[in-house]
Amino acid sequence: MRSGLNKFQRCPWCGNFMIHLAIKNAIKELNIPKHKVMVVTGIWCSGKMSQYLDGYGAESLHGRSVPFATGIKLANPDLTVIAYGGDGDGYGIWLGHLLHAARRDTNITYIVADNENYALTTGQASPTTPIDIPTKSTPAGNQITPFNPIELVKAAGCRNVVDAVDKDIKNLTQAIVSAIQHQWFSHIHVNQACPTWRRW
Repeated sequence: MRSGLNKFQRCPWCGNFMIHLAIKNAIKELNIPKHKVMVVTGIWCSGKMSQYLDGYGAESLHGRSVPFATGIKLANPDLTVIAYGGDGDGYGIWLGHLLHAARRDTNITYIVADNENYALTTGQASPTTPIDIPTKSTPAGNQITPFNPIELVKAAGCRNVVDAVDKDIKNLTQAIVSAIQHQWFSHIHVNQACPTWRRW
C-alpha cells in the first residue's frame, strides 16, 4: 500500500498533476476502498503515478503496464485495476499490448497521457507528434505522419474509448468514473500539457 507521502517528481505545470487529481476524484466518487484499487504504470514521467495514489501500485517495465494490469485483474477480479502510461509508453514501445487488450476486452481501465513526445528523455518525437514539429530527434521537423490512437483502439474492438483534456477536471473525472464502471476494457486518451518539452 502506498502512503501517499512520496515527494512529487514532476515539472511545474505538468498535466500529470491534473490527471492525478481526476483519478483520485473518480475513486472517491465511486467510494472504492484503497485496498481495492491497483494502479499499474510503465516508466518515465507517467510511471510515478502508481507511487502517488493511495492504494496498491506497481511501476512495471516500459510499455508493460497493460499486460501487468491484465494479469492482476485475472488473478484478483475484485480489484479495480487502472493502467497508466504516456504516449511513448503505450502508443510507441508496446502498442501491441494495447491493441490486444482491446481485443480481449478484459475489465481494466487504461489511461494514456499524450504529450506528443518522449518527455523524460528530453523531447524526442513520439507516434503522436504532429507533422513538421521540431524535436530532439527531428530537429528539421517531424516528417512521420502521427496516428490517431482513438480510431486505432476502436478498430481493435474497444467499446469504451474517450478523448479527454487534462485541464478539464470535471469531464476527465467523469470519463474515469464511467471507465471504471464499464465492465470491459476501457481506454482514455488524455491530451496532456508538457510545459518543458511540448512547446507547440
